[in-house]
Amino acid sequence: MRALAAEADTVARVYLTGGATAVLFGWRDSTIDVDIKLVPEPDRLFRALPSIKERLQINVELASPADFIPVHPAWADRSTFIEQDGPLGFYHFDLYAQALAKIERSHQQDLEDVRAMVTRGLVEPRRAWEYFAAIEANLYRYPALDPRSFREAIEAVLGPES
Repeated sequence: MRALAAEADTVARVYLTGGATAVLFGWRDSTIDVDIKLVPEPDRLFRALPSIKERLQINVELASPADFIPVHPAWADRSTFIEQDGPLGFYHFDLYAQALAKIERSHQQDLEDVRAMVTRGLVEPRRAWEYFAAIEANLYRYPALDPRSFREAIEAVLGPES
């Protein structure tokens, strides 16, 4: 975060997701990559990413839940503030979008992350189902996503819809 902020020359938001969220909230000690979404997309920051990755020996991916599932129209407002560093505001991408995207992917680490989010009170199953209801009509925009399987996966992880 510090290295990216040092390169910033315009106001932008950096949304962290996945392992970065897990590490910052403390349920994981490390992550193999840092997934980010930049809004807007400052060219200077994109150009700086390769040298930051090399200097810090980390993998940075341009990825967010929106790459896997539809997200709530107000996802940015629902994102959790981390800190401001110069012109960059750092946020956790909407935790409910993160949880549902992790359930959709269903990798073992993703499912463990969702359980940690629920255990820590960061995600409430009832509200996750409400989030799903809000995005369900847009699932067709993700042809690789099977709505029935997605719903079943949510139920397996979070319990039945109430």
